[in-house]
Amino acid sequence: FQDQAMMKTMSGVNCNLNVPAKNSYRMVVLGASRVGKSSIVSRFLNGRFEDQYTPTIEDFHRKVYNIRGDMYQLDILDTSGNHPFPAMRRLSILTGDVFILVFSLDNRESFDEVKRLQKQILEVKSCLKNKTKESADLPMVICGNKNDHSEIFRKVRSDEGENLVSSDENCAYFEVSAKKNTNVDEMFYVLFSMAKLPHEMSPALHRKISIQYGDAFQPKSFRMRRVKDMDAYGMISPFARRPSVNSDLKYIKSKVLREGQSREREKCTIQ
Repeated sequence: FQDQAMMKTMSGVNCNLNVPAKNSYRMVVLGASRVGKSSIVSRFLNGRFEDQYTPTIEDFHRKVYNIRGDMYQLDILDTSGNHPFPAMRRLSILTGDVFILVFSLDNRESFDEVKRLQKQILEVKSCLKNKTKESADLPMVICGNKNDHSEIFRKVRSDEGENLVSSDENCAYFEVSAKKNTNVDEMFYVLFSMAKLPHEMSPALHRKISIQYGDAFQPKSFRMRRVKDMDAYGMISPFARRPSVNSDLKYIKSKVLREGQSREREKCTIQ
């Protein structure tokens, strides 16, 4: 992921932390409306569940980690379930490194949407991989949310979800409850393991640091020397903004042209 340097530089909001480009990742959360995508993201970032539903247009979050002295950055793109702009969804897929596809166990249509999304991700990433000659795997979790509801409301069987991932060792299936916080930590643990990221990036395996203690992320920090039990800790960046569409397009273009591909050659279309 060395090309993440361009994306990271263009974002302009790294809180002056020297995160190596190879340790910068983007997680993209996709799925139909009202399936609990934002609730899962909220559990990951804050350990909270919001009862009130607010439609998401597109939310961007950033979390920075210091894990045994190494810095990591995870950008999280929480996408709209309505997909008013198909080109934006395709661009989100192109720039993503790890994916969470969410459906509701009591909504058959949302499961069908996840199947379409899984197919689209594989097709788009295959196109990009062919042009860049990358050999990186594609970590993905398919997540059936709302397993706290009674079985009489279930519209998708467990074996149907498991069948979607049975032929791909880099894809896993979980049934979770963002409301009850059931299997959410386990889901992230497996996702990060498939992505070959530190397990400590999972919500329950690092110490949470607020922004006022952000200087603890500096290698020569007095706090870092004093606190010996903090082998892994993370901080949400409160001022993070999504890199512009133009920045993302330049990032993808640079990946293709870096391999000596001509501008006139066939492109991975984003429209």
